[in-house]
Amino acid sequence: MAAPGDRDAIRRHRRLATEIKASLRDLRNQLSLLNHRVVTRLELKDIDLDCLELIARDGPLGPTELARRAGLHPATMTGILDRLQRGGWIIRERDPEATDRRAVTVRAMRDRMGELFRLYSGMSTAMDEICDRYTDAELETIADFLTRATRAGEDATTELS
Repeated sequence: MAAPGDRDAIRRHRRLATEIKASLRDLRNQLSLLNHRVVTRLELKDIDLDCLELIARDGPLGPTELARRAGLHPATMTGILDRLQRGGWIIRERDPEATDRRAVTVRAMRDRMGELFRLYSGMSTAMDEICDRYTDAELETIADFLTRATRAGEDATTELS
């Protein structure tokens, strides 16, 4: 952080912060384009991929919880889950721990996830190569920054809700 009276340091700090924010916007755009290419190849919709990612990462999940995490109406979630199930990406199962016997959970089909991982392998390899250029201490700083930036995004999203 710049010293309070050092104007050059303050300007430099602001310039660097502005560059980081611009780079994050550029990264978001590139990831959006990559995701769009992936869903086109898989014949999915963008929101289907978002939900599949949540299911694969955090599942099994109930449809209501998934809708909450995705910021979607439960009725919208039904159509998404129908498409994902027809495509063989997920399976709906009765929730053995639920008191309501009608309750279901949704889990990703692990055998289909390899197809998805292959489409992202180029980006994954590139990220490994980028990370190899940094020390563990630098990676810890980057990981901390990204975690804090993600929380800031979550807070901003909640604020707009």
